[in-house]
Amino acid sequence: MPALEFAARAGDCHALAGAHLQQVGLEPSGTERASTLYLLDEPTAGLHPADTEVLMRQLGALVDGGATVVVVEHDLDVILAADHVIDLGPGGGEQGGTIVAQGTPEEVAAVPGSRTAPYLRAHLPGFRP
Repeated sequence: MPALEFAARAGDCHALAGAHLQQVGLEPSGTERASTLYLLDEPTAGLHPADTEVLMRQLGALVDGGATVVVVEHDLDVILAADHVIDLGPGGGEQGGTIVAQGTPEEVAAVPGSRTAPYLRAHLPGFRP
């Protein structure tokens, strides 16, 4: 069974996107947090940069509390804040779906075949492969 299908069947799976995050509290309570998976698709779409910073703090607090957070995102600030990046490609649609690079943002930035790498390198201060 594909991982996303499994996650959707696992129960208590909430779909949140973009501005919906502004209206929904993300903070689970107590032990519930450690067993929670958050799967977010482009959560920064339509957000003001200040709201993106708030969202990043909220997601960081969830991770610090033991939750697993998976984000599908194109915003470089969000990608750079990730513990682990999976770069899919090499293109979109039928041209994509292959893992081109994975690792920390710095590791992905060093992969020559990644279309994401040049953008990451431009935003990583003092980056050296």
